[in-house]
Amino acid sequence: MPGPSSRSAHLGLGFERQVAWRFLLEGRFQTLLIVVGVAAGVAVVAYISALVGGLQRNTLEKTLGAQAHVVITPPDEKVLPAWPAASGTQSLSDTQARAQRLRSLGNWLSYEGWLSEQPGITAVSPLVSGPALAQRGEASRSAALMGVELARYDAIVGLRQRLVAGQFRLLPGEALVGQLLAADLGLRVGDRMVLNTGSRSDTVRLVGLLDYGVRDLNRRMVVLPLRSAQSLLDLPGGVTQIDLRVADVWTAREQAAALARQLPYKVESWQETNAQLVSALNAQSISTTLIRAVVMVVVVLGIASVLVVSVVQKRREIGILRAMGVTQGQIMRVFLLQGALVGGVGAVLGNLLAVALIWAFTSFVRGADGQPLFSISLPASTAVQVSVMALVAGVLAAWAPARRAARMDPAQAIRL
Repeated sequence: MPGPSSRSAHLGLGFERQVAWRFLLEGRFQTLLIVVGVAAGVAVVAYISALVGGLQRNTLEKTLGAQAHVVITPPDEKVLPAWPAASGTQSLSDTQARAQRLRSLGNWLSYEGWLSEQPGITAVSPLVSGPALAQRGEASRSAALMGVELARYDAIVGLRQRLVAGQFRLLPGEALVGQLLAADLGLRVGDRMVLNTGSRSDTVRLVGLLDYGVRDLNRRMVVLPLRSAQSLLDLPGGVTQIDLRVADVWTAREQAAALARQLPYKVESWQETNAQLVSALNAQSISTTLIRAVVMVVVVLGIASVLVVSVVQKRREIGILRAMGVTQGQIMRVFLLQGALVGGVGAVLGNLLAVALIWAFTSFVRGADGQPLFSISLPASTAVQVSVMALVAGVLAAWAPARRAARMDPAQAIRL
């Protein structure tokens, strides 16, 4: 006569799956409730992750769309300390901070090629910038001149994408202007204006209007050919800074620190110049992580509570199965599979619900201009990550009820 072990082996590997599925179907209402709960939790995690990710991408695009990832400038000029007074004499001195004048990077050409060869740096653009007065007739506005090599500067900030009218080019005597500055001066594409830096002035023709997405920049920016700006700012052959673009924006701080140790210049990353923005982004990331953790704890508790009730309701069935020769390991696997099934089905439904929420957000939430506030999507990596979390949560939640079911004494379970 075959023993219990041979009978359990005869049941086959699909036995646990069949029993787990039957237990779930017998408690349809309970199963439906917990699957809906898991799906809601997964949808919240996936939607919040996509929403915060889209918001951060949009914020970074707007912030870094008008500035480089790393900026190299001349070191600040400092006043040397007064010579120490001789012993026994009285010295009266008043040290005043030195005004920072417009200066060129010394020997910048020798470093330009070296910078482009550094790992992690994808674009290098020398430029010259300074203040000026933009005039047309009796109208005048303060402006910020930016002398660039257009193709190289476009690789840094994607300037071509910000062109809203005219042509994307910069020949001698031409300028690209922020659209609000052009409106203030009553300029259209093809009109001319005078740029006055105090020591020099020049007349340029407007060939294109730019929209930086930032009101202040749209009201001040004038982009010129590099040589024209050098002449206007009285810096022949010089540049006031070198802009760099790196492959990963979040490594800009480390890249800047490494360059600062090798260059005789001041090197700053976008994180240093936008410290408050970085703090806000970090706070958002931490908040998203906390929301994920809380939701997953709720999911685990929900699955565990349903399976604990299932163990109590199925005591007689568990006792009969144990009397028939089903091992403790098989009983444990039955309930672990129930947790995995609930977590898996909930993950699939939750991701579908998250996609629906994202569609609703992008379709119905609009800005003042009638366009979506920002673009969001559910990356495949996020969907997989959240699904794995739900699956693991289901198995973990089933662990305690599974052990309790496996440890039941068959005789007592049948008598109850």
